[in-house]
Amino acid sequence: MKTPNTLSFLFLLLQAILAAGQNSNLFAEYIGALFNGVKFSDVPVNSGVEFHFILAFAIDYTTSTSPPSPTNGDFNIFWDSGNLSPDDVATLKQEHPNVKVALSLGGDSVSGDPAYFNPSSADSWVTNAVSSLTTIIQDYHLDGLDIDYEHFKAEISLFFCVHADSATFSNCIGRLISTLKSNGDVQSHYQALWADYGSAIDYVNFQFYAYDSGTTVTQFLDHFEAQRANYPGGRVLASFASGSDAGGLSPANGFFDACQSLKNKGELAGIFVWCADNSKSNGFEYETQAQNLLASS
Repeated sequence: MKTPNTLSFLFLLLQAILAAGQNSNLFAEYIGALFNGVKFSDVPVNSGVEFHFILAFAIDYTTSTSPPSPTNGDFNIFWDSGNLSPDDVATLKQEHPNVKVALSLGGDSVSGDPAYFNPSSADSWVTNAVSSLTTIIQDYHLDGLDIDYEHFKAEISLFFCVHADSATFSNCIGRLISTLKSNGDVQSHYQALWADYGSAIDYVNFQFYAYDSGTTVTQFLDHFEAQRANYPGGRVLASFASGSDAGGLSPANGFFDACQSLKNKGELAGIFVWCADNSKSNGFEYETQAQNLLASS
């Protein structure tokens, strides 16, 4: 069985959060990574849910070099900003008061090359990240931050002496989110971050769609409980991917049955989807179904 080691943490800059172990009506969806023209207005929004769009991605890399090179915490926009602009965010929020917009840091790649977490030092990375992200957050009037680094290494590189161990990752990301809120083995990095800064983390976006595509409802529920144990007290979101090559438990094979089971036990903290770009071709059928489930009593 393929075991996923990819997940992200969602931090809301100003938000009251339910205690762990309670149901909530949170629905989150990544948008903008695939540059296929998807717009906020394409995606159905149910007024009975708390809806979070997550712009994918902001990355501390530049494409002014070949290959793309890291910028030590100086983040640039890598989502489809032509269709997902600050004005689009403002219009979206005016039309849908229940919608918030976050941005995701990291992601899988830049121009086909892996996007590594690649600080030259913790202090310089945090300083640059706070400065560059504050500008983006203010320009777009964003509400939260999603951490989705998927590649780590610790070695001398062409660009920096890389310090990408779990402790450095926890230090950098923890200090970043704490500052913004006040003014290989991926899972080990995130568990270290959880151990050090769990009180600042609002949601755990575990990528359950990284499991095998033959995952059953029972297996999904087992995976869900295992990840809740990895992040004790955390609000772990159920997830599916809408692409044709998605893994995990798909909506067609029982994802919503699993979610209903979690909801019956008071354990459904919300649902997130990768991604609106893929869902555009099927008319957002499963987004509608997910929101209806979350909005139901």
